[in-house]
Amino acid sequence: MNDLELPKGLAPGLARMVAEYVVDAGEYREWGGDRVPGPAVSWKEARPSNEGWSRYGSFLAPGEAHAAFGYTDGSPRPHPDIDSLVEELGKDPEAFAILYDAERAQFAHHLERFTDSGESPDYRPPARPDSLSKPTNGPDRDVQDAADHIGSLMKHRARHAMDGTIPDLAAFDKSVRRQTRGTFRPAEKQLNSRPVMGDIADRPVSEPVEGDLTDGRHQLLKVLDGWAKDRDVPARRAAAMKQLVDDAYVRALWLRVA
Repeated sequence: MNDLELPKGLAPGLARMVAEYVVDAGEYREWGGDRVPGPAVSWKEARPSNEGWSRYGSFLAPGEAHAAFGYTDGSPRPHPDIDSLVEELGKDPEAFAILYDAERAQFAHHLERFTDSGESPDYRPPARPDSLSKPTNGPDRDVQDAADHIGSLMKHRARHAMDGTIPDLAAFDKSVRRQTRGTFRPAEKQLNSRPVMGDIADRPVSEPVEGDLTDGRHQLLKVLDGWAKDRDVPARRAAAMKQLVDDAYVRALWLRVA
């Protein structure tokens, strides 16, 4: 999808499609291309391992198949590229709002399923002792991915503003805010449900957005702080998670803008 130019009016619809597949579209950045056996994987292939980990994401709905975005079948023709598609969609304020909502909704979705210690409830110690296997590995990856994806969105926004694709950034941001559904807060108690992927981005909003919407780091950390307070997460663990969010966001935004 490099150098892709979408027909006028198509961006919001495509953004909704990506939002409905928010788990698979995000995971593709890690395991796309020919590292998967086909264009989709069955629920059996996506099942967590004995240690409670699946390469296809966290807290997956039982019985749900997953799309392998970017699968190429080994052919040399141009291939789907989620990052390039997101960059193109980011030119449209409505599409931008849809994608931003989906990522923030998934962030809340993950937080409310972590334990009160900020660990994965699905983690199982490996049969053989392994110093690299920890119950915090999954949650660490989840919060980093959220920060990376949102930081990348803001990177695309900055690039479009710098090259003139977004001629009036203030007007663009005002439109994004108008079309953003709101803020997504995690439940105050741990949830054990595993909803289907399409329900994640459709979750109800908790309240209107406060503060600078396009300061993605602030929006993430505010939600994380609220979750840690509600769940009485140990201060050391909460601080470590905040640092992971901060590092991933800054890396995605600033180190990739140039």
